[in-house]
Amino acid sequence: MTYEELLREMTTENERVVIMTAENRAAIRNLPPHVGDRLIDVGISEMTMVGASAGLALRGRIPIVHALATFLTLRAFEFIRTDVGIPGLPVKLIGAVPGFLSDGNGPTHQAVEDIALMRGIPPMQVFAPADNDDMLEALPRIVASPFPAYVRFNALPAVTAHAPFAIGKAETLTDGNDVAILTYGFLLREALAAETLLNAEGLACRVINLRSLKPIDEETIAAAVRDCSLVVTLEDHFLTGGLTTILAELMMQQQLTADVLPIALKHRWFTPATLDRVLEHEGFTGSAIAVRILRALEGDRDKKPMLNHTSSLFKTYL
Repeated sequence: MTYEELLREMTTENERVVIMTAENRAAIRNLPPHVGDRLIDVGISEMTMVGASAGLALRGRIPIVHALATFLTLRAFEFIRTDVGIPGLPVKLIGAVPGFLSDGNGPTHQAVEDIALMRGIPPMQVFAPADNDDMLEALPRIVASPFPAYVRFNALPAVTAHAPFAIGKAETLTDGNDVAILTYGFLLREALAAETLLNAEGLACRVINLRSLKPIDEETIAAAVRDCSLVVTLEDHFLTGGLTTILAELMMQQQLTADVLPIALKHRWFTPATLDRVLEHEGFTGSAIAVRILRALEGDRDKKPMLNHTSSLFKTYL
Protein backbone atom coordinates (compact mmCIF):
# COMPACT_ATOMS: atom_id res chain seq x y z
CA MET A 1 0.00 0.00 0.00
CA THR A 2 1.12 3.57 -0.70
CA TYR A 3 0.64 6.65 1.46
CA GLU A 4 -1.90 7.96 -1.04
CA GLU A 5 -3.88 4.71 -0.96
CA LEU A 6 -3.91 4.76 2.83
CA LEU A 7 -5.27 8.32 2.88
CA ARG A 8 -7.96 7.33 0.39
CA GLU A 9 -8.95 4.42 2.62
CA MET A 10 -8.99 6.63 5.71
CA THR A 11 -11.18 9.28 4.11
CA THR A 12 -13.59 6.57 2.97
CA GLU A 13 -13.84 5.05 6.44
CA ASN A 14 -13.92 8.30 8.42
CA GLU A 15 -15.90 11.27 7.12
CA ARG A 16 -14.14 13.54 9.62
CA VAL A 17 -10.80 13.23 7.77
CA VAL A 18 -9.96 16.16 5.47
CA ILE A 19 -6.82 16.39 3.32
CA MET A 20 -5.16 19.80 2.88
CA THR A 21 -2.11 21.01 1.01
CA ALA A 22 -0.22 24.20 0.30
CA GLU A 23 0.43 23.26 -3.33
CA ASN A 24 2.47 20.25 -2.22
CA ARG A 25 0.73 17.44 -4.08
CA ALA A 26 3.61 15.09 -4.86
CA ALA A 27 2.39 12.39 -2.46
CA ILE A 28 -1.34 12.97 -3.02
CA ARG A 29 -1.67 13.93 -6.69
CA ASN A 30 -4.14 11.12 -7.48
CA LEU A 31 -6.48 11.75 -4.55
CA PRO A 32 -8.78 14.53 -5.87
CA PRO A 33 -11.09 12.31 -7.98
CA HIS A 34 -11.64 10.03 -4.99
CA VAL A 35 -12.09 12.50 -2.12
CA GLY A 36 -13.74 15.42 -3.93
CA ASP A 37 -14.12 18.56 -1.85
CA ARG A 38 -12.44 16.89 1.11
CA LEU A 39 -9.11 17.77 -0.48
CA ILE A 40 -8.38 21.49 -0.16
CA ASP A 41 -5.39 23.15 -1.85
CA VAL A 42 -4.84 26.67 -0.51
CA GLY A 43 -1.93 27.39 -2.85
CA ILE A 44 1.47 28.58 -1.65
CA SER A 45 0.22 29.84 1.71
CA GLU A 46 1.16 27.59 4.60
CA MET A 47 -0.13 30.06 7.20
CA THR A 48 -3.59 30.12 5.58
CA MET A 49 -3.61 26.34 5.42
CA VAL A 50 -2.79 25.91 9.12
CA GLY A 51 -5.30 28.58 10.16
CA ALA A 52 -8.00 26.95 8.04
CA SER A 53 -7.13 23.52 9.40
CA ALA A 54 -7.62 24.82 12.93
CA GLY A 55 -11.07 26.11 11.95
CA LEU A 56 -11.99 22.75 10.44
CA ALA A 57 -10.73 20.94 13.56
CA LEU A 58 -12.92 23.19 15.72
CA ARG A 59 -15.85 21.97 13.60
CA GLY A 60 -15.02 18.33 14.35
CA ARG A 61 -12.79 17.51 11.37
CA ILE A 62 -9.37 15.81 11.46
CA PRO A 63 -7.23 17.74 8.96
CA ILE A 64 -4.14 16.06 7.52
CA VAL A 65 -2.10 18.92 6.05
CA HIS A 66 0.84 18.76 3.65
CA ALA A 67 3.66 21.18 2.92
CA LEU A 68 7.43 21.18 2.60
CA ALA A 69 8.74 20.60 6.11
CA THR A 70 10.85 23.75 6.21
CA PHE A 71 7.98 26.05 5.16
CA LEU A 72 5.43 24.26 7.31
CA THR A 73 7.46 24.49 10.51
CA LEU A 74 9.09 27.88 9.90
CA ARG A 75 6.71 30.05 7.88
CA ALA A 76 3.63 28.75 9.66
CA PHE A 77 5.16 28.30 13.11
CA GLU A 78 3.13 31.03 14.83
CA PHE A 79 -0.09 29.64 13.38
CA ILE A 80 0.81 26.10 14.46
CA ARG A 81 1.70 27.28 17.96
CA THR A 82 -1.25 29.64 18.42
CA ASP A 83 -4.12 28.22 16.34
CA VAL A 84 -3.35 24.51 16.73
CA GLY A 85 -1.07 24.15 19.75
CA ILE A 86 -2.73 26.37 22.35
CA PRO A 87 -6.21 24.83 21.90
CA GLY A 88 -4.65 21.37 21.35
CA LEU A 89 -6.51 20.65 18.11
CA PRO A 90 -6.03 17.28 16.34
CA VAL A 91 -4.42 18.72 13.20
CA LYS A 92 -1.88 16.35 11.65
CA LEU A 93 1.06 18.18 10.04
CA ILE A 94 2.92 16.23 7.35
CA GLY A 95 6.32 17.73 6.53
CA ALA A 96 7.74 16.70 3.14
CA VAL A 97 11.48 16.30 2.41
CA PRO A 98 12.71 16.87 5.96
CA GLY A 99 16.38 16.82 6.92
CA PHE A 100 18.74 15.26 4.38
CA LEU A 101 15.77 14.17 2.24
CA SER A 102 15.73 17.69 0.79
CA ASP A 103 19.19 16.69 -0.57
CA GLY A 104 19.56 18.92 -3.67
CA ASN A 105 18.01 21.97 -2.01
CA GLY A 106 19.94 24.73 -0.27
CA PRO A 107 19.54 26.02 3.30
CA THR A 108 16.21 27.79 2.64
CA HIS A 109 14.61 24.41 1.94
CA GLN A 110 16.43 22.33 4.59
CA ALA A 111 14.28 21.43 7.58
CA VAL A 112 17.01 20.64 10.10
CA GLU A 113 15.47 22.43 13.07
CA ASP A 114 11.92 21.14 12.67
CA ILE A 115 12.08 18.61 15.52
CA ALA A 116 13.26 21.29 17.94
CA LEU A 117 10.48 23.68 16.88
CA MET A 118 7.63 21.19 16.94
CA ARG A 119 8.57 19.43 20.18
CA GLY A 120 8.64 22.82 21.89
CA ILE A 121 4.86 23.22 21.44
CA PRO A 122 3.36 21.64 24.60
CA PRO A 123 0.61 19.32 23.23
CA MET A 124 2.37 18.56 19.91
CA GLN A 125 3.30 14.94 19.23
CA VAL A 126 6.31 14.38 16.94
CA PHE A 127 7.03 11.36 14.76
CA ALA A 128 9.84 10.42 12.36
CA PRO A 129 9.18 7.11 10.55
CA ALA A 130 12.17 5.15 9.30
CA ASP A 131 10.65 4.34 5.89
CA ASN A 132 7.39 3.93 3.99
CA ASP A 133 6.30 0.81 5.89
CA ASP A 134 7.02 2.44 9.23
CA MET A 135 5.03 5.52 8.20
CA LEU A 136 2.01 3.56 6.99
CA GLU A 137 2.06 1.49 10.16
CA ALA A 138 2.09 4.66 12.28
CA LEU A 139 -0.37 6.90 10.45
CA PRO A 140 -3.71 5.39 11.54
CA ARG A 141 -2.66 5.62 15.18
CA ILE A 142 -1.41 9.17 14.75
CA VAL A 143 -4.67 10.24 13.11
CA ALA A 144 -6.66 8.54 15.87
CA SER A 145 -4.77 10.45 18.55
CA PRO A 146 -6.68 13.46 19.98
CA PHE A 147 -3.49 15.56 19.98
CA PRO A 148 -1.89 17.68 17.26
CA ALA A 149 1.00 15.92 15.54
CA TYR A 150 3.97 16.63 13.30
CA VAL A 151 5.21 13.83 11.03
CA ARG A 152 8.44 13.80 9.05
CA PHE A 153 7.18 12.31 5.77
CA ASN A 154 9.26 9.36 4.55
CA ALA A 155 8.28 7.21 1.58
CA LEU A 156 11.64 5.48 1.06
CA PRO A 157 11.63 1.67 0.70
CA ALA A 158 11.61 -0.33 3.92
CA VAL A 159 15.02 -1.09 5.41
CA THR A 160 13.81 -3.79 7.78
CA ALA A 161 10.65 -5.48 9.03
CA HIS A 162 9.04 -3.34 11.70
CA ALA A 163 7.28 -4.14 14.95
CA PRO A 164 3.72 -2.85 15.41
CA PHE A 165 3.69 0.89 16.04
CA ALA A 166 2.61 2.42 19.33
CA ILE A 167 2.76 6.10 20.20
CA GLY A 168 5.54 6.73 22.71
CA LYS A 169 7.29 3.41 22.07
CA ALA A 170 10.67 2.83 20.43
CA GLU A 171 11.65 -0.14 18.30
CA THR A 172 14.81 -2.05 19.29
CA LEU A 173 16.14 -3.76 16.18
CA THR A 174 19.43 -5.24 17.42
CA ASP A 175 20.60 -5.88 20.94
CA GLY A 176 23.98 -5.45 22.60
CA ASN A 177 25.71 -3.72 25.47
CA ASP A 178 28.80 -2.22 23.85
CA VAL A 179 27.25 0.59 21.79
CA ALA A 180 23.70 1.95 21.65
CA ILE A 181 22.79 3.81 18.46
CA LEU A 182 19.69 5.97 18.93
CA THR A 183 18.26 7.29 15.68
CA TYR A 184 15.09 8.16 13.78
CA GLY A 185 13.91 8.60 10.20
CA PHE A 186 15.70 7.24 7.17
CA LEU A 187 19.09 7.30 8.96
CA LEU A 188 18.03 4.01 10.54
CA ARG A 189 19.30 2.54 7.27
CA GLU A 190 22.79 3.89 7.94
CA ALA A 191 22.65 2.92 11.61
CA LEU A 192 21.98 -0.70 10.64
CA ALA A 193 24.84 -0.59 8.12
CA ALA A 194 27.14 0.74 10.84
CA GLU A 195 25.97 -2.00 13.21
CA THR A 196 26.96 -4.68 10.69
CA LEU A 197 30.47 -3.22 10.38
CA LEU A 198 30.89 -2.81 14.13
CA ASN A 199 29.67 -6.35 14.73
CA ALA A 200 32.53 -7.53 12.52
CA GLU A 201 34.86 -5.66 14.89
CA GLY A 202 33.55 -7.68 17.82
CA LEU A 203 31.19 -4.98 19.11
CA ALA A 204 27.61 -5.74 20.08
CA CYS A 205 25.37 -2.79 19.15
CA ARG A 206 21.86 -1.94 20.24
CA VAL A 207 20.12 -0.08 17.38
CA ILE A 208 16.98 1.75 18.49
CA ASN A 209 14.48 3.32 16.10
CA LEU A 210 12.93 6.29 17.92
CA ARG A 211 9.99 6.55 15.55
CA SER A 212 8.02 8.43 18.24
CA LEU A 213 10.08 11.43 19.39
CA LYS A 214 7.35 13.02 21.47
CA PRO A 215 6.15 11.30 23.53
CA ILE A 216 9.46 9.44 23.73
CA ASP A 217 10.19 6.00 25.11
CA GLU A 218 12.09 7.03 28.23
CA GLU A 219 12.32 3.48 29.56
CA THR A 220 14.03 2.08 26.46
CA ILE A 221 16.48 4.98 26.27
CA ALA A 222 17.29 4.86 29.97
CA ALA A 223 17.97 1.14 29.74
CA ALA A 224 20.38 1.74 26.84
CA VAL A 225 22.17 4.45 28.83
CA ARG A 226 22.55 2.14 31.83
CA ASP A 227 23.56 -0.96 29.86
CA CYS A 228 25.87 0.32 27.12
CA SER A 229 29.43 1.64 27.24
CA LEU A 230 28.78 4.27 24.57
CA VAL A 231 25.53 5.96 23.53
CA VAL A 232 25.36 7.43 20.01
CA THR A 233 22.70 9.88 18.85
CA LEU A 234 22.34 9.93 15.06
CA GLU A 235 20.09 12.47 13.33
CA ASP A 236 19.79 14.69 10.24
CA HIS A 237 18.98 17.72 12.37
CA PHE A 238 20.86 20.48 14.14
CA LEU A 239 22.55 19.32 17.32
CA THR A 240 20.58 21.84 19.35
CA GLY A 241 17.01 20.86 20.18
CA GLY A 242 16.96 17.42 18.58
CA LEU A 243 17.74 13.93 19.80
CA THR A 244 20.91 14.86 21.66
CA THR A 245 18.96 17.48 23.58
CA ILE A 246 16.18 14.98 24.28
CA LEU A 247 18.76 12.51 25.61
CA ALA A 248 20.42 15.17 27.78
CA GLU A 249 17.06 16.18 29.26
CA LEU A 250 16.18 12.58 30.06
CA MET A 251 19.59 11.84 31.61
CA MET A 252 19.35 14.95 33.78
CA GLN A 253 15.82 14.10 34.92
CA GLN A 254 16.77 10.53 35.80
CA GLN A 255 20.25 11.43 37.10
CA LEU A 256 21.99 9.15 34.60
CA THR A 257 25.49 9.48 33.19
CA ALA A 258 27.02 8.00 30.05
CA ASP A 259 29.65 8.50 27.39
CA VAL A 260 27.69 10.10 24.52
CA LEU A 261 28.74 10.56 20.90
CA PRO A 262 26.39 12.97 19.09
CA ILE A 263 26.32 12.68 15.29
CA ALA A 264 24.32 15.63 13.98
CA LEU A 265 24.70 18.93 12.14
CA LYS A 266 26.52 21.10 14.64
CA HIS A 267 27.05 24.60 13.30
CA ARG A 268 25.83 24.78 9.70
CA TRP A 269 23.40 23.61 7.07
CA PHE A 270 24.47 20.72 4.87
CA THR A 271 25.96 20.97 1.40
CA PRO A 272 23.30 20.32 -1.29
CA ALA A 273 23.82 17.25 -3.50
CA THR A 274 22.13 13.96 -4.29
CA LEU A 275 21.25 12.07 -1.12
CA ASP A 276 24.10 9.55 -1.31
CA ARG A 277 26.61 12.34 -1.91
CA VAL A 278 25.19 14.34 1.00
CA LEU A 279 25.64 11.37 3.31
CA GLU A 280 29.18 10.82 2.09
CA HIS A 281 30.18 14.49 2.28
CA GLU A 282 28.67 15.06 5.73
CA GLY A 283 29.97 11.80 7.20
CA PHE A 284 26.62 10.06 7.70
CA THR A 285 27.15 6.83 5.73
CA GLY A 286 27.14 3.56 7.63
CA SER A 287 30.92 3.22 7.25
CA ALA A 288 31.57 6.80 8.36
CA ILE A 289 29.32 6.32 11.40
CA ALA A 290 31.15 3.10 12.30
CA VAL A 291 34.48 4.88 12.05
CA ARG A 292 33.32 7.74 14.27
CA ILE A 293 32.19 5.20 16.85
CA LEU A 294 35.49 3.32 16.65
CA ARG A 295 37.39 6.57 17.11
CA ALA A 296 35.31 7.39 20.20
CA LEU A 297 36.06 3.95 21.65
CA GLU A 298 39.72 4.19 20.67
CA GLY A 299 39.92 7.19 22.97
CA ASP A 300 39.16 4.85 25.87
CA ARG A 301 41.20 1.71 25.19
CA ASP A 302 40.94 0.46 28.77
CA LYS A 303 37.18 0.26 28.42
CA LYS A 304 37.22 -1.44 25.04
CA PRO A 305 40.17 -3.85 24.80
CA MET A 306 38.21 -5.98 22.31
CA LEU A 307 38.76 -3.53 19.43
CA ASN A 308 40.47 -5.29 16.54
CA HIS A 309 43.20 -2.85 15.48
CA THR A 310 44.20 -5.08 12.57
CA SER A 311 40.78 -5.09 10.93
CA SER A 312 40.27 -3.66 7.45
CA LEU A 313 37.91 -0.97 8.75
CA PHE A 314 40.35 0.11 11.43
CA LYS A 315 43.31 0.09 9.01
CA THR A 316 41.43 1.98 6.31
CA TYR A 317 39.96 4.77 8.37
CA LEU A 318 41.96 5.04 11.58
